[in-house]
Amino acid sequence: MIDLKDGGTYTMEVDQGRADGLLRAGALDRLVTVFRHHAGQCQGGMAFSVYRAGEPVIRFRAGVAGKRTDTSARVWDERTLAVFFSGTKGLVATIAAKAAGEGLLDVDAPVADYWPEFAAAGKGAVTVAQVLSHTVGLPYVDPDPSLDANNRPRVGDEKWAFLDSRAMAAILAQQTPLWEPATKVAYHAVTYGYLMSEIILRATGRTVAQWLQDDLAQPFGLDLHLGLPAEDEDRVAPIIQAPGYSISTYLKNDPTRRAVIDRMYASLLAPSLPMNTRAFHAAEISAGGGMGTADAMAKLYSLLVTPGHLGGGIVSADAMDNALRTRSEGLDVLNDRPLRFGLGFELTDPLGTYGPVDEAFGHSGAGGSLHGAWIKEGIGFSFLSNEMLTENVDRRAKDLLQALAGR
Repeated sequence: MIDLKDGGTYTMEVDQGRADGLLRAGALDRLVTVFRHHAGQCQGGMAFSVYRAGEPVIRFRAGVAGKRTDTSARVWDERTLAVFFSGTKGLVATIAAKAAGEGLLDVDAPVADYWPEFAAAGKGAVTVAQVLSHTVGLPYVDPDPSLDANNRPRVGDEKWAFLDSRAMAAILAQQTPLWEPATKVAYHAVTYGYLMSEIILRATGRTVAQWLQDDLAQPFGLDLHLGLPAEDEDRVAPIIQAPGYSISTYLKNDPTRRAVIDRMYASLLAPSLPMNTRAFHAAEISAGGGMGTADAMAKLYSLLVTPGHLGGGIVSADAMDNALRTRSEGLDVLNDRPLRFGLGFELTDPLGTYGPVDEAFGHSGAGGSLHGAWIKEGIGFSFLSNEMLTENVDRRAKDLLQALAGR
């Protein structure tokens, strides 16, 4: 444990042999400097991990599993769990690719082949791939039983309706898309989870949570959860939002589209912070309810890009290759952010989300978490924090990936 000048602490674990063979000269020192800088500003806790072929290279942790000003908050350690938010979508994409590689899911087949009710309202030709690539045109649930007539979270028990994935999926099945599927791309922040949970259950007979535990977490020793056991609740770092936190900062001066964005996130990012409740932690919210550690995410992504073995034995090489082909790209028609998607994975984009490399993939999460892999370099990485910062001011993951690349 090393004391920071502001009284905080951080830990660094580095496999020097692996780091020397992987990083450019001076990159490790730069990483330490960058991590220490952001740790010094952190009002909660944070972790950054880098793995190669399932083995740790760098494991940094800092701060507390709570608020820095709370003297009772415990140190952020290797057992600390945090909500991944949309980082969860990368886990769903991995499961979909695995199911496709095992012949259980045809991504180019109509969703209605697995879920007949989904054919309603002219959606009979919509494919699984279109859902995975955010082009289906169902960015919110209508009507949403968790929201009132003004699209604000209801009071009482009704506000938790968004946690019932199957009920929300049933509403989406009857819903008319906002545009002709596959003609536009817009991030389906919450509905992606309802849709993919139902598709995977219908196609394979198992829930996303079951796939996660039985096929990823247990066999590969990954501390990942969707539907957190009650006995692990005390490991969770509660989420805190920085003052002025906001979403979709690329969208400017468009009240109509801003209303759609606010509707999309109304329940998940309500001012009451539902992500800090036991009810949220216990639910299967496949768009944003996954929980775990930076180590687990970095290890998983590193396995998927094992040098010479794409998919790492988790996903077949052909299915992994297919999942990383561009299926949609361009400006999000709702929030103007540049996007590029494979089959559920975010791919390298004009913003450099995944660092200064040519071939990368993964998934980001609200508030600044980022998990992914550099394909040519054969490494997986994860930045995870319980402090949510607005995208246009958050430099944490960006700076760490620049340093990792020796920039």
